[in-house]
Amino acid sequence: MLQIFKRFLIGRPLKSTALGEQKLNKLKALAILSSDALSSVAYGTEQILLVLATIGVIAFWYSIPIAIGVLVLLVALILSYRQIIHSYPHGGGAYVVSKTNLGVNPGLIAGGSLLVDYILTVAVSVSAGTDAITSAFPALHEHTVGIAILLVVFITILNLRGVTESASVLAYPVYLFVFSLVLLIVAGLFNIMTGQAPSTLHAPIGAAVPGITVFLLLRAFASGCSALTGVEAISNAIPNFKEPAAKNAANTLLMMGAILAVLFTGVTFLAYWYGITPKAEETVVSQLASSMFGRGIFYYLIQGATALILVLAANTGYSAFPLLAYNLASDKYMPRMFLMRGDRLGYSNGIITLGLASILLIIAFKGQTEHLIPLYAVGVFIPFTLSQTGMIVKWVREKPKGWITRMLANLLGAIITLSVLCILFITKFTQVWSVLIFLPIIVYIFHRINKHYDAVGEQLRIKPDELPEKIEGNVVIVPVAGITRVVEHSLNYAQSIGDYVVAVYIAFDRESEQQFEEKWKKWKPEIRLVTLFSSYRSILSPISKFVDTIESKSDKNNYSVTVLIPQFIPKKSWHNILHNQSSVLLRVYLLYKKNVIVSTVPYRFHK
Repeated sequence: MLQIFKRFLIGRPLKSTALGEQKLNKLKALAILSSDALSSVAYGTEQILLVLATIGVIAFWYSIPIAIGVLVLLVALILSYRQIIHSYPHGGGAYVVSKTNLGVNPGLIAGGSLLVDYILTVAVSVSAGTDAITSAFPALHEHTVGIAILLVVFITILNLRGVTESASVLAYPVYLFVFSLVLLIVAGLFNIMTGQAPSTLHAPIGAAVPGITVFLLLRAFASGCSALTGVEAISNAIPNFKEPAAKNAANTLLMMGAILAVLFTGVTFLAYWYGITPKAEETVVSQLASSMFGRGIFYYLIQGATALILVLAANTGYSAFPLLAYNLASDKYMPRMFLMRGDRLGYSNGIITLGLASILLIIAFKGQTEHLIPLYAVGVFIPFTLSQTGMIVKWVREKPKGWITRMLANLLGAIITLSVLCILFITKFTQVWSVLIFLPIIVYIFHRINKHYDAVGEQLRIKPDELPEKIEGNVVIVPVAGITRVVEHSLNYAQSIGDYVVAVYIAFDRESEQQFEEKWKKWKPEIRLVTLFSSYRSILSPISKFVDTIESKSDKNNYSVTVLIPQFIPKKSWHNILHNQSSVLLRVYLLYKKNVIVSTVPYRFHK
């Protein structure tokens, strides 16, 4: 039943030879890898206006020069990440660049930042999408958390079905969003040019603003930079592209940058011209759409497309997180389970981990994850800065043809991203201070995992100068609870693999101990029986002490010790709760506490 349900959710397993069919062309890759960056148009402008609103509506004209500054940073990042794509065509992005050129710890800081950032991407995007839904349908406000969780589950299942299948589904909403925003911008500009949108709705550019400070403008600029989150995702996911992968990824990055620039500039300009003021109950895009189209079909088209893109922006995290986790696991900094492909050839363990972590974050913040946006921005600008710095080191060290021009492009990117990072820490320290705690913890965990894998490798490595330990024989201990078919089956198997077989019976009173010994002499006199009296009705302690005794004697003669535990296999799975509790406890206890072989002998019931 479970397998049937699994097939219904994620589809039939794919052969490994079908991996090439799971690669993405540029249009599909643009849809699933750019959805995070494009979706930020829906809240990037709003973040700028929220800061400026603390001074007053008259300060909103500053959103125009701030938007220009964000565009300059976008151009620098696009140029820089194109170079990263061509220099490191196997993916990994900021993690690989930083680790290769700056060292292990900078690489782990970049990798850890991005892992957390992708979790935040899912939580913030889905919560923002839920807000867009509740803006159009206010009656749903009280179900925000439930709606957000359902959306995360839906996207998780969609990604478990495979890259190409999720891309085929998600491409339509992404391009619908681009179309609807272009429609909104064109309609707004048409109204402005025809005089239907008067210039009296906003303060003129250059108007004096009492109380404005450089600190506040820098804070607004840092908030606007949230529109750039997701730009790095393409460089992490190069292996998902069809060949030539690097070229296709670089072209997709250019397409994404151009679309993002047009949409972000257009929405910011229209918000300024129409005098839009951010409201808690209605988004900026919703106010623009209602101002131009009223609450008609075009309004709901734009709101629906915005809600979809905000939700599906989470898919960028689902595309990049598993690949980044794969790279970290390849270098032994994350569990090896992240190296495994699932039934549909995706890295399903990474996908599931991301979904669960995002749901926990949504529950913890009760769906109100807008407070995480500054942390979200910091999480991406740390890798931005490290990757640009790493590329500078690469060009200076290797000095290929035209390296000075490339280095200057990365230098500009490094200076701008470092400046934004400093601004974020200075202006939003109360919201981002936690990164100074959890990021070192994450890096420490990476090192502990790596140290464990190195230790395991050292212990497993065969050394020619060391003679293998010879095993002269095998002592098999069989715990028995009575005289039954399952015990007989276990003893027969024990005799086939062991040189010495010992049955162990735990008695809770002297009378039962004597009775069992008498029965045993008549039933299996050829097999030695050891009865252990337990005054406190414990099974684990007496057997453990007995195993210790046998083990110490066997070590002297190079004998191995095997504990053979009988176990029932019921016909129906729910019957398991009625059996095997003692055997499970004994197996777990001996497996982790004793230097012995622990084995199970199954006995299957037929009814």
